[in-house]
Amino acid sequence: MEARIIFRIKYILNRRGAISNCPAAFHKYRLFKPNVFKSFYYPSEKLYNKGMNEANSRLKPQTGGLSYSVCTVAYIVMQLVFTVIVKAEDLNADSDVYKYLGYLAAPAAISLGCFACMKYAKQKISDVAGVKCRPVYFLIALLLGFGLIFGVSYVNTGTLELLKLMGYTPRTESSYVPALNGGLIVPAIIVIAVIPAAVEEFFFRGVLLNNARAGMGDIRTVFTVGLCFSLFHASPEQTVYQFICGCAFALLTIRSGSLLPAMLIHFLNNAYIIVMYACGYSEQPFSAAVNITLAVLGVAAFLAGTVWLILIKKPFLKAQKKGVSAFFLFAAVGIFANALLWIFSFFAV
Repeated sequence: MEARIIFRIKYILNRRGAISNCPAAFHKYRLFKPNVFKSFYYPSEKLYNKGMNEANSRLKPQTGGLSYSVCTVAYIVMQLVFTVIVKAEDLNADSDVYKYLGYLAAPAAISLGCFACMKYAKQKISDVAGVKCRPVYFLIALLLGFGLIFGVSYVNTGTLELLKLMGYTPRTESSYVPALNGGLIVPAIIVIAVIPAAVEEFFFRGVLLNNARAGMGDIRTVFTVGLCFSLFHASPEQTVYQFICGCAFALLTIRSGSLLPAMLIHFLNNAYIIVMYACGYSEQPFSAAVNITLAVLGVAAFLAGTVWLILIKKPFLKAQKKGVSAFFLFAAVGIFANALLWIFSFFAV
């Protein structure tokens, strides 16, 4: 009887969107063993999915796909405006003003595109941007962040060497790294680490992810968001790494129900790069033995964090009928445009 009462309370709260994560409050009282508790907390995936879908009726895969296309077009327009400003002001491509304007173009375009689509779909910020989550997800975020920075990032080296064999010429550091001496590191961290972490996570793991998973389910959404995130950056040498990052951030957001853990990793990843450049290092500054040790520990930490997220006792949402096709139909313009930008970047057009 007690089990039925608690389940009924939980199911009602889920239908109203009041609870999206594991029942920390219920676990605190230890009324039941975890494996027994799960049997009535999630009596069936079908019932759980029904409650989630009813609570998030404003979220649709079409809106997710549309937001990706709109933000991509907005970014292209912003780049054109940026080009006009550069020519009008006769800015030097090596100047810090030029580099900062280039970094701010994407967040500005994403912000405009996101809120335009949300207004069109009558969505609230609370619909797509969860904040509260259990502290353990920040621990998992740190594991993933350590793994990405010190382990998985070596994927960039392999990708770059492969692309060089195909005729690719990477950009020089001076073309995208602003001056970092003295106090100049502060505006660099704000523009390159803080703003992208907030804006990009709100878009990719907020608007895009939550609308996509309403029709595509969780598993397909993780890989789709990773693909969209990687393509949007149009950086050939970082394509694989950014895909892995996008998938990891998406999985973390789905399981935690909050944008904050993914924002933390995103910020730490970008800020670490800036600090290393400020210290005069473009690569890991440690000895070969230390680098190998960090790489092994990094890969292990990343795998541990990923497995931890997968094994959390919370069912994955299933895909809805025609949910995948609905997303890609509306995202087609954005995917095609970003693919072209990737090709242009590869050939340095």
